[in-house]
Amino acid sequence: MSYFLNVIQPSGILDGTRAGQFREEITDAVREGATVILIDFQEVTFMDSSGLGALVLSLKTARTAGAELFLCSINEQIQMLFELTNMDRVFEIFDNREEFERKRAIG
Repeated sequence: MSYFLNVIQPSGILDGTRAGQFREEITDAVREGATVILIDFQEVTFMDSSGLGALVLSLKTARTAGAELFLCSINEQIQMLFELTNMDRVFEIFDNREEFERKRAIG
């Protein structure tokens, strides 16, 4: 089964000032027909609750459109935020892009 992968790579601090733009990128990817969206957090240094809220809304947008959304390369601060809010149970998180590609190629 083929899929259309769109990789989104935010950078810097993902907070209230950047959350809207971040959501818009994901919404655009869904509109363009992406069936799989990978958000690569390698360049993100910090994320607050606004960033997390944007991510949750983006997940709903993707699922409504029948797309899947995955995360990779999150740092310790983001990992802690996800664990404290139990979002690590909601999102499928890969260590890095290579692990995502290896596991998704099988499935």
